[in-house]
Amino acid sequence: MDGNNVNATGGCPVMHGGNTTVASPVTKWWPRALNIDILHQHGARTNPMDADYDHREAVKGLDFEAVKADLHALMTDSQDWWPADWGHYGGLFIRLAWHAAGSYRLGDGRGGAGTGNIRFAPLNSWPDNASLDKARRLLWPIKKKYGNALSWADLIVLSGTVAYSSMGLKTFGFGFGREDIWGPETDINWGNDSVLEAPTDERVEDINDPSTMYNPLAASHMGLIYVNPEGVNGNPDPALTAEYVRTTFSRMAMNDEETAALTVGGHTVGKCHGMQAEIGAAPEGATLAEAGLGWSNPKFEGKANQAHTSGLEGAWTTNPTQWDNGYLELLFGYEWQTTKSRAGAWQWEPIDIAEEHKVPDASDPSVKHNPIMTDADMAMKVDPIYREICERFHKDPEYLAETFARAWFKLTHRDMGPKVNYYGPDVPAEDLIWQDPVPAGNTGYDLAAVKSKIADSGLSAADMIATAWDSARNFRGSDKRGGANGARIRLAPQKDWVGNEPERLAKVLGLLEPIATETGASLADVIVLAGNVGLEQAIKAAGHDVEVPFAKGRGDATEEQTDADSFTDLEPLADGFRNWQKEDYAARPEELMLDRAQLLGLTAAEMVVLVGGMRVLGTNYGGSRHGVFTDREGQLTTDFFVNLTDMGYSWHPVDQDGIYEIRDRKTGAVKWTATSADLVLGSNSILRAYVEVYAQDDNAEKFVRDFVAAWTKVMNADRFDLVA
Repeated sequence: MDGNNVNATGGCPVMHGGNTTVASPVTKWWPRALNIDILHQHGARTNPMDADYDHREAVKGLDFEAVKADLHALMTDSQDWWPADWGHYGGLFIRLAWHAAGSYRLGDGRGGAGTGNIRFAPLNSWPDNASLDKARRLLWPIKKKYGNALSWADLIVLSGTVAYSSMGLKTFGFGFGREDIWGPETDINWGNDSVLEAPTDERVEDINDPSTMYNPLAASHMGLIYVNPEGVNGNPDPALTAEYVRTTFSRMAMNDEETAALTVGGHTVGKCHGMQAEIGAAPEGATLAEAGLGWSNPKFEGKANQAHTSGLEGAWTTNPTQWDNGYLELLFGYEWQTTKSRAGAWQWEPIDIAEEHKVPDASDPSVKHNPIMTDADMAMKVDPIYREICERFHKDPEYLAETFARAWFKLTHRDMGPKVNYYGPDVPAEDLIWQDPVPAGNTGYDLAAVKSKIADSGLSAADMIATAWDSARNFRGSDKRGGANGARIRLAPQKDWVGNEPERLAKVLGLLEPIATETGASLADVIVLAGNVGLEQAIKAAGHDVEVPFAKGRGDATEEQTDADSFTDLEPLADGFRNWQKEDYAARPEELMLDRAQLLGLTAAEMVVLVGGMRVLGTNYGGSRHGVFTDREGQLTTDFFVNLTDMGYSWHPVDQDGIYEIRDRKTGAVKWTATSADLVLGSNSILRAYVEVYAQDDNAEKFVRDFVAAWTKVMNADRFDLVA
């Protein structure tokens, strides 16, 4: 499909035309321009908190038990303006927490509940999130009461967890510590679909093979969290829907058992709403008088049974406000047939159901309705793998409850990173493999002695710098995974990633590992410290004397602590900082570089300074000479910027692989070669402005300081313990 990545199923997780191209009204006329704003979107200009505000410190002072008590009380405090189904808001808050968390995808770690992003477009106005604006307004008095220490992100997830607890589930735990953002996450590409809820065909190469869905997408339609509840493209077919469910949840890092547990447990409580009415626009398109709410319903009349969300209508269980085994009792106890809801949506209803198994009306308990199932629910019965799992759940309700509680915890905490980021009395003591646990590292070793041994190892500065960079560069701020802590670069799958140059990596590690053993330092520390040693050598060679900051304490993770399968998605498929990409993609090298910079948490200026420095340090992949605009390779100079801006040279494309020649204007001789990832820094107006700063005669020392600061930021990106 035009506009998506070339290698859709296993390739680049950056979609061409997405988060790196310009959507600004000012520059929309130049579609190949880069949207540098994604590197600045959550800066000081958007954050209303004081400059010295520390959310981690604020969270520690929160009255956790009081917050939970207030949420428990809210569950049954039905409001006239938005009454609760059967007098209990549990289903609504579970849906809110679920849909906040359910936007997470493993491909790039973006989405999820960790930032409170469901408050903003497009998520706040997705069709799948209809009426969740009401849930957030119901939570507002609690947010108002506890203020800064209780983030929206924490409150939204906690509301769903408390809802389950209030309905009888023994939950697995909860971690506070999510920090809110203050505007839309424009770095997230939700897809290039033509319209909301466009046919699935726009997201897959083959409608019958959901694995061909374009990466990093997980949901089957724009505007949905998972799959169409009516069936693929609105056509009931549980067998095909099962495959879409499997693909979607696997792209959220869930296995079949977790997927089945979440489906069963998620639909054990609550209901679907399908009032037949003319529903108003979503919040982003609603009138001013709607006060920020959306989906106005002229026939609502303040009755729970008149609400409209998905268009399907009904509950899955006989007792939809309590945790029980009713979902599976009904699913396996009856045969089901397709029918239409009162709003005209496809759903499944049981044949010849007993009166005692019918569901009380959400507003009038004297009226009974048939329970319903979605196409995804029927998939649990039709798909042989899901059915086998669900039959085990059916026979052992305690097993279901425990499996679901753990899966719910994973769903709602997946993007929080290591457990050091969790706060509160309900943080589970158990270390879970998906939290990427790393043992505490030793800090008692002699730093000077380690540096001396590294310097005497015979390794080149370029090898040391490149290895440290490769160890740290896979960090993703999106879900706080990856990074240098743990030294997982020595373990599968990272040791075999093409971008890590396995042969060269093995040679470097073979010299660094004995140093770690001899000195008591972790290999993770030694790898980063070696990068610093190489950098200090390059700084000294350039005529400066600057020490690179270093913080001890990284640990070395074991194979048993490493979820190798999920780490596969962290593999860098391109690295503009080392001028490399694995293969050709529709996304340009500069777009891929920008995406990587955003995941690393870099600003545009930091990206520029790192690229220019890495080039002159000679750290290109495979020793490539592209972009090495210097005759003093190995010295941390400003030569890259000086020569990039020198009008004595002209740029010339030479082949279809994106390679350029830099020629002397007078003689025509080729001086250097480059890629578009090099030259975009001199052609893009914003990036060139930064380049010019470092090309100035008076900023050689500033460049070194700024490079060291940006380098240290990347090396410490996953050191959450440093800011705790």
